[in-house]
Amino acid sequence: MKHIFAVVVLALLSVTTYAHTPKGEPPVKKMKSNSVQHIVLFKFKPETTPEKLKEILAAFEALPSKIKEIKGFQWGTNNSPEGHAHGLTHAFILTFDSEKDRDAYLPHPAHKEFGSIVGPWIADLTVVDFTNQAK
Repeated sequence: MKHIFAVVVLALLSVTTYAHTPKGEPPVKKMKSNSVQHIVLFKFKPETTPEKLKEILAAFEALPSKIKEIKGFQWGTNNSPEGHAHGLTHAFILTFDSEKDRDAYLPHPAHKEFGSIVGPWIADLTVVDFTNQAK
């Protein structure tokens, strides 16, 4: 009887999990508490057209599908009212399970290819990595 109950509970859990996953989107990957956050901030050259910017953003968004070590990817444009952005307009956060995974990402051919796409259009950039210390 206990085995039947366990099977029913597991089946309900799997159905509930599937029902809460939006169609067409992969399930969110669970990130480790000591994950590495790779933060990239861009300031684009004034001659960067909206079309070129769209191409660059699409290329960056494609990296998680090409590089298995990327466990999380977020990006957005600066909307801080504080006035300390120094012209940096776009922020990206890539999450890795470890420094080893981050280190595998850096020389990855897909990352290098992205660098060749974005490089000519960058006026300035900042990169900061940290290992999550939050409990």
